Amino acid sequence: MVFNRSVLARAALGPAAGAVLMVFMAAGAIPAYQMYSVALAAVYTIVVLSVGLLAGWSGIWSVGHPAFFAIGAYFAAYGSAHGWALEAVVLAALAAGSALGAFLGYAGARFSVLYIALLTLAFTTVTLELVNRWSSVTGGDQGVPVLQLRSAAGLGTFPGGGTEAQYLAVGAAAVVLALAVPARASALRMRLVAAKSHPMAARTVGIAPEAQSSLSFAVSGACTSFAGVLLGLITGFVSPDPFSLAFGISLIAACVLGGVGSVLGAVAGGVYLTWSPSLSATVGMPQPVVQGVVLIAVLLFLPAGVVPSLAGPARRILRRVRRRPTAGRPPFPEPSAGRPPSGLPPSSGPTAPPPPPGRSSGADGETPALLRLDHVSVAYGGLKALEDASLSVRQDEILAVIGPNGAGKTTLLNVLSGLTGNGRVSGTADFTGRPLLKARATARRRLGIGRTFQHAEVFSELTVAENLLCTRRRITARDRDAVARLLHSVGLTDVTDRRPAELPFGLQKRLDLARAMAEGPRLLILDEPFGGLDAGERALLAGHIRRLNAEGTAVVVIDHVLDDLFSVAHRVLAFDFGRTIGDGTPDTVLQDPKVRSSYLGTVGSRAQLPATVGRHSLIRLRGAGHSYGGVVALRDVDLDVREGSVLGVAGANGAGKSTLAGILHGSLRPAHGVREPSGSVRTSLAPEGRGLFRTLSLRENLEVAAYAAGITGGALRERLEEAVQWLPARLRDRMSAPAAGLSGGEQQMLAIARALIARPDVLIVDEPALGLAPALVDEVYDRLIGLTHDGLTVVLLEQSLSRALAVCHEVAVLHEGVVAAQGRPDDPKFAARAESAYFSGGPAPAPTEAETARTSRVK
Repeated sequence: MVFNRSVLARAALGPAAGAVLMVFMAAGAIPAYQMYSVALAAVYTIVVLSVGLLAGWSGIWSVGHPAFFAIGAYFAAYGSAHGWALEAVVLAALAAGSALGAFLGYAGARFSVLYIALLTLAFTTVTLELVNRWSSVTGGDQGVPVLQLRSAAGLGTFPGGGTEAQYLAVGAAAVVLALAVPARASALRMRLVAAKSHPMAARTVGIAPEAQSSLSFAVSGACTSFAGVLLGLITGFVSPDPFSLAFGISLIAACVLGGVGSVLGAVAGGVYLTWSPSLSATVGMPQPVVQGVVLIAVLLFLPAGVVPSLAGPARRILRRVRRRPTAGRPPFPEPSAGRPPSGLPPSSGPTAPPPPPGRSSGADGETPALLRLDHVSVAYGGLKALEDASLSVRQDEILAVIGPNGAGKTTLLNVLSGLTGNGRVSGTADFTGRPLLKARATARRRLGIGRTFQHAEVFSELTVAENLLCTRRRITARDRDAVARLLHSVGLTDVTDRRPAELPFGLQKRLDLARAMAEGPRLLILDEPFGGLDAGERALLAGHIRRLNAEGTAVVVIDHVLDDLFSVAHRVLAFDFGRTIGDGTPDTVLQDPKVRSSYLGTVGSRAQLPATVGRHSLIRLRGAGHSYGGVVALRDVDLDVREGSVLGVAGANGAGKSTLAGILHGSLRPAHGVREPSGSVRTSLAPEGRGLFRTLSLRENLEVAAYAAGITGGALRERLEEAVQWLPARLRDRMSAPAAGLSGGEQQMLAIARALIARPDVLIVDEPALGLAPALVDEVYDRLIGLTHDGLTVVLLEQSLSRALAVCHEVAVLHEGVVAAQGRPDDPKFAARAESAYFSGGPAPAPTEAETARTSRVK
């Protein structure tokens, strides 16, 4: 923990306020009858602070804190009756509170917020029952007095209910507040928030969410038990009444009112709890009613809480004054294709593939393997996501892993980083000569493995700098300097105090990379680092990957942007259906027939398409584009869906097919350009992944779709019968079975039947072959093509280019959100252009005269 002047100044405010308050109390400025309320507010402040920081930093809402409060109070009563010193009572209460809190935190870490609340509710219920039954110690419902506690450290004697205890309560609250301020800038708070924000990403930087929950609950329970000791002293008497479940709910309300996770908000919450009975008496209304009205008003008008809502604007103004950006300077660096953003060193070297790694120091003349996997398999139930995978990575090597969607690439990365969840992992893996598979995910960071994620899974509640600092258990000035240098190296110097949500996607990707690099890993695992970036950002990232490798970091990277991926790779490993199908250099691996087939697909038998297609366009897209949080998914798409045709849209995973499906369906409005339907054309979408209600029966899945389309009564029965008759016989006999019991192909046919309920003019099917065996793929496609003979227009979004060419009248190839090629499969030259566009977006041969003429007719 680094104590700078700002932190020390804020931490001193609590003791200073406490000292002033005690001076007023001693001088008689506060009436004697109000001194008890001031002391009670100080005690409540500690409790509200412990509950609020637990919720704000760890995301755990507890209704079990009245039990911790009671434990401390009864320790005070028991210690006073048995001659314990004040310090012994406090230590015993802290130990009991922290032990029970650690248990609750660890047990609740694997459950949702609701189940944690129920767990703490049960804890309070059991504790209160124990208090009532253990009357020899607690006095039962009659209560027990707190006589006096003498300090072994020479602080004097504190009789129960005396003014000395009131001074002690105010002083203790001041000290607790002073400790809470630097805790906000500590690694403890950052690690707690990281574990709450993204547990899986937290594991990859060495943070165990279960341990963090246990630690935070232990600290919170200890603080509340300490407050219970103070409560026993200032009241002089302890009974079960103050520790009811109603008090637990009031504590949560006070946290929300003051501001969850706010230190000053805890003071506001403590004051509110103390004087809410007086407020109720003043307005002449029951206390629960007044509390409810106040809480509703705060949630409606000050949803962040009183203190953060009022302090936030002032803090933002002060931050702007401190920054004072120069005129014309952007708030954060924007990348461009021509030059690197501020703070990022220029990319070294061209975008051509790097030279092969050096060959030295090994017995066979090659660099020894840093990582080796032998016959590794991963199974989830009956599904094998990875099967018999073997590979090796040298210290000076960049290994690219390619394959179509569902090939097992991400599962491979999860094996390396220990994130396979409930999957059964077999085989062997060694990293730097040590067994890897049995090491916990949190331990792999210490072994020297760093990882990024496909969607830049950063910690949203931490600043950019804190996303890197949280990887440390203690934060020193040297750590902060190292983080500053690392952020400068990736061009994030100007945004160190921003939250990730304030940054464009490209900068979030850099932050994810910087976090993975934070402790100098020997092996860096990159999950689709180029996805969602523009050309300039991809070039900068490629240069940075090369520099990392030149500095001694081995890299394993997967991506679907093959041209950028191959520009950095020394070697390429190809996967399909969980198996290794190819291994070679970037310029040779795609020549392997198995690798080409895995991307482009194979077709067993071709269904017969309708011979004639209408010229009338049912849906037109003109200049359609769409973005997600700064990530461009589609750009300037022109497309015509002609009546009676089968239009295929082929592209690798991440090309923008699902976004295009949503725009064609009308459920997603394009951010740019227009969608022009022909009259009242009806569309239905069978989404990627099928989107079935797995716990509902087959018939209920169809009925839900019918109700959503406004179909009822006789029309509903008629439509259901049509959909049922379209399904194969083996499904017609199982209409009452849950959808979860179907095979993948059967689920796909049910999803299509559900889409047919509305009798659409255009049926859009997204990835109908995903995860299906070849025989089932042929069956699904045969049934889809059969629909076109009845006049239905079909749009197929496919990863397999070969299948799209085999079963469609017209094919558009998407590459990085752009239609890179478009034509008819019966054109002998189109297949070559489509293949080139599929892998690299071009350059493609010039269009044929027939295509030029057809395009002119359409326009």
